[in-house]
Amino acid sequence: MKKNFVYILEDRGVLYISGKDTDHFLQNLISNNINKVDEQQSCFASLLTPQGKYLFEFIIVKHKKGYFLECEKKIVNDLFKQLNLYKLRSEVEILNLSNEFVVSVLGKETFLSLENTKNVPGYTIKFREDPIYLDPRHSDLGARLIINLEKLHLSLKKLNLKSSDVNEYYKSSAEIGIPQINTDMLQNNVFGIECNLEELNGIDFKKGCYVGQENTARIKLKNKLSKRLFYVKKVTGDIKDNKIIKYYDKEIGKILISDKYPFALIKFKDENFNFDKNFKCGDAIIKINKPSWLYKNSL
Repeated sequence: MKKNFVYILEDRGVLYISGKDTDHFLQNLISNNINKVDEQQSCFASLLTPQGKYLFEFIIVKHKKGYFLECEKKIVNDLFKQLNLYKLRSEVEILNLSNEFVVSVLGKETFLSLENTKNVPGYTIKFREDPIYLDPRHSDLGARLIINLEKLHLSLKKLNLKSSDVNEYYKSSAEIGIPQINTDMLQNNVFGIECNLEELNGIDFKKGCYVGQENTARIKLKNKLSKRLFYVKKVTGDIKDNKIIKYYDKEIGKILISDKYPFALIKFKDENFNFDKNFKCGDAIIKINKPSWLYKNSL
């Protein structure tokens, strides 16, 4: 990611949750531990179905007396409705601030040049009272700034940053193995743990119960994780939605996201999986991208 460049992510949405019961409310819902989040640490988390299927993912950032939830803008209204369904009598206020706030990304090198920063995923500082946080999923995704639209350009000027093409950022994210576009295509089609939430710091297996916890823990503890979401690269042809991926006549996966940065759910078990092979996907030939974080615990 280029130094002194910034990517303005107009396709990200922002919710703000506050109120006396906010911590308890979120702790009972999300896959990560809200107690990890404070003025110096943000986290990646998800909201699953009761069966452990993927519904929503977001980054949680402490701000004043509440929390920002930053997610893909196309799902922000559905997330807002889902959280309100769970609210019941809780003293919690949920606001959709997507028309007032924007998310921008600056490179890790730029972030680390600022005062009081650390090279720790999720590490958070304030810049003119706005949070800047190193992406909690993977530090190579750079740092993110949530800021009011009215303050954006002055803050970017003070940081000496120039706007760059967001496609560069999303391409880099996909190659790292992290989808951020069209994540609604994953809803109810894949278990949360199959989306690599554990490897991307999005699940806390030591916290108490949350929605979908039972199946998620069972898959983990019984070593039942046999499929994973991977970025796929086109060799020839066009990649289309829901196309089956085959190696000769054996089915090994299915395309779930087919747009610019396609992702597929792949039958995968261990380090013996051969990422050097070409696979057939409808009329296309593809390769499955091997993310650098996949074997981080075994290297």
